[in-house]
Amino acid sequence: MHIDLAGKKALVTGSSAGIGLAIAKGLAACGADIVLHGRNLEKLAQAQSALAQAYPSINIASIASDLATASGAQLIIDAHPRVDILVNNAGFFEQRAFTETSDEQWQRMFDVNVMGGVRLSRHYLPLMLQMDWGRIVFISSESALHIPTEMIHYGVSKTALLGVSRGLAELTKGSGVTVNAVLPGPTRSDGVAEFFAKMSEMQERSQEQVERDFVAMHRPSSLLRRLASVEEVANMVVYTCSREASATNGAALRVDGGVVRTIA
Repeated sequence: MHIDLAGKKALVTGSSAGIGLAIAKGLAACGADIVLHGRNLEKLAQAQSALAQAYPSINIASIASDLATASGAQLIIDAHPRVDILVNNAGFFEQRAFTETSDEQWQRMFDVNVMGGVRLSRHYLPLMLQMDWGRIVFISSESALHIPTEMIHYGVSKTALLGVSRGLAELTKGSGVTVNAVLPGPTRSDGVAEFFAKMSEMQERSQEQVERDFVAMHRPSSLLRRLASVEEVANMVVYTCSREASATNGAALRVDGGVVRTIA
């Protein structure tokens, strides 16, 4: 299969590093123009420069904003009023006991992980429907299905994305627009890799072994038996954004290494 996204413009939120940057690279490799997004200007500039060098024929733009706020979403919309592909990837996680998670911390989690994607989709979906083509992808998590007890507020925010994506998909009936969710499992993002590198140094063991032991202990149902790479997650997202995925709509697509034990 050859995925060709030439002539399409893709906005990937939270794409200055990690899964988001891998998605942006994958879409650029298929010919899509890219809008990178993040909050750190230096990291954004580095990511934009790297993509521009790798894909000199592709238009690579970037914009910094805080998607936890309505004004942050509006900054993006004002700068890029139309896109063909929207990947709602921006989000964060934190370990925090349920009894010690305040109302403000719950609200912050939802503002970043849920409302940023809601606000952008509210603007771009009607325009995609007018054009009769578009792709919206929400990056959820296997934690949406297996709520982690050490960060319930995070898991619930990712479950909410499944509801939003399925609901929006219902609005696309009979059109060339699709809305889907992708659910990564444990993935070697930049932050995760840094965490395990420190553990490896402290324990005087290889990072690969530390990662495998973590998966065996904390995700014993994993069939992959290791962390996924950001590219492995990005591959699913790129396919979901393609013309070839026209019959995939309203789906929750797992890239979890088999962590979730279900045949549905």
